[in-house]
Amino acid sequence: MSDLTTLLEVGGPVAALGGGAACARAKHPAAYWSTVGLPVSTVRLLSSYGSVMEACGLTVAPSRLRVLAMKAMTQREIRPVPPRRGLIRPTTTGLRIRLRLAPGQEPADVAASAERLRHAWGVHAVYVTTVKPGVVELRLVGYDVLRRVRMPRRIAGGFLKVPVALREDATPFVRDYRTIPHQLTLGATLSGKSMYLRHLIAGLAAQPVALVGIDCKRGVELAPFAPRLSALATDPEQAAELLPVLVKEMEDRYDLIKARQGIAPGIPDEEITSDIWGLPEHERPVPVVLFVDEVAELFMVATKKDEERRDEMVTQLIRLAQLGRAAGIYVEVCGQRFGAELGKGATMLRAQLTGRVCHRVNDEASAKMALGDIAPEAVSAACSIAPERPGLAVAGDTSGGWSRIRTPYLSLGDAAKACRESAHLVPDLSALKPFRPDVPEHPVESTPPVVLPHPVTG
Repeated sequence: MSDLTTLLEVGGPVAALGGGAACARAKHPAAYWSTVGLPVSTVRLLSSYGSVMEACGLTVAPSRLRVLAMKAMTQREIRPVPPRRGLIRPTTTGLRIRLRLAPGQEPADVAASAERLRHAWGVHAVYVTTVKPGVVELRLVGYDVLRRVRMPRRIAGGFLKVPVALREDATPFVRDYRTIPHQLTLGATLSGKSMYLRHLIAGLAAQPVALVGIDCKRGVELAPFAPRLSALATDPEQAAELLPVLVKEMEDRYDLIKARQGIAPGIPDEEITSDIWGLPEHERPVPVVLFVDEVAELFMVATKKDEERRDEMVTQLIRLAQLGRAAGIYVEVCGQRFGAELGKGATMLRAQLTGRVCHRVNDEASAKMALGDIAPEAVSAACSIAPERPGLAVAGDTSGGWSRIRTPYLSLGDAAKACRESAHLVPDLSALKPFRPDVPEHPVESTPPVVLPHPVTG
């Protein structure tokens, strides 16, 4: 009886602790990592660093001076030298550690062994980035941060920068319009494309920029953000009227830049500019961000007259993508399907869109159209996105780099509320006033019925 009591006293708490840890790992991975995973992985890394590096082929033969010193001072076996390890810096999602590479090594050697290091140290993933020549940083991620997205509390933002998603290495994905002026975003129904668009609009709503929308689905996607929009077109006919106005606005801004370039002998060199950002602040026009939702609707035609209008709209959209950056006009093109079969100008428009974000798509051709020309290996990653993970996407740019990202949940009501609260920031652009959506000054409140209904009883 005493043995059974001892077993219950000892085994009960151990079983409860193990069950609690397993439950926390499944339901609250961040808490589990901070309490259990972090100390275990740290001990495992410190105790096995040398042997793991040697097993991964990341060691080199010691220098002759080191060999002579070891032979003179000790009788220990002379072993290969691993990269010098820096301090371990814990984070809320993993660990960071810097390595100084040994002579003859390169960052690609460490990146090639990332999967081996992941299994050796028992973490979810290992990512390698180059800090400077001879120094790399290992970012160890303790759990799947894309399963339940939690954006970092501190994100270095700024003007025309919107933190919109989380990368798989636990770093924020920031949409920077000054660096990547134009972007193509693709995604099938319920893939999370609309959520991505909400984050962009809600993030830009609090900044002094003009937001222009073209939503050929009768405005169902962009109409909730009407209080913050400077212009909104809800069908191809309105888009055909709006796009020439934006092109004329772009040309006027180029005329302003050219007038500033009338270089006189007394003008300082720093005041000579080739875009609006070099203009004095009191002369600088407000930036414009154009959102085009369901871009395929602009390409579709039914009659010969529609075909002529389509060609004009596509030409104007291409001009904005080609020349808009210097004028402070940025284009965000979204759609479910994008391919060369849309018609003349589709591939030319895609070539001007530097950034690419591909959510789950219905066919491989769309993924190839989005990512095939910049990162062919990212096409298979985009095609393998499961429907159970809405918001998951593959982001890349023309530099060839790509990564998986996931957008956190943002309700339509919260995004619309952010636009209503920042409605006073809508800039005064006279050219866009005819296209300003109608917004009631006071929302209509439902009045209670005069006679209260009573249930019918039989």
